[in-house]
Amino acid sequence: VQLQASGGGLVQAGGSLRLSCAASGRTFSRYTVGWFRQGPGREREFVAAISRHGGNTHYTHSVKGRFTISRDNAKNTVYLQMNSLKPEDTAVYYCAADISGRFINPSNIRTYDYWGQGTLVTVSS
Repeated sequence: VQLQASGGGLVQAGGSLRLSCAASGRTFSRYTVGWFRQGPGREREFVAAISRHGGNTHYTHSVKGRFTISRDNAKNTVYLQMNSLKPEDTAVYYCAADISGRFINPSNIRTYDYWGQGTLVTVSS
């Protein structure tokens, strides 16, 4: 499985960005997909996850109500719509796939088997 994250950039506080995670392969709809981020000098942390067919989602507390994760399995793509961005959202954002397809512990970084290369989001104050 190859994952390609894109859509990052520079935005002012209060602005919006939409990240995309495009995956290779015909079995994409079997995977749980998560977004993680790693800010300067910080460990990689969970942001959001979505189940195989999009019926279940999970968010870290700090992004609830601002970020929305969605997927289009016909396009092999998962999206992260980020609104009301804050400077503390500045980070490299990574998407990851859990090929087991289960949605048991989606916030655990060790759940995921494959990772994309990351896309940088910078939010200016």
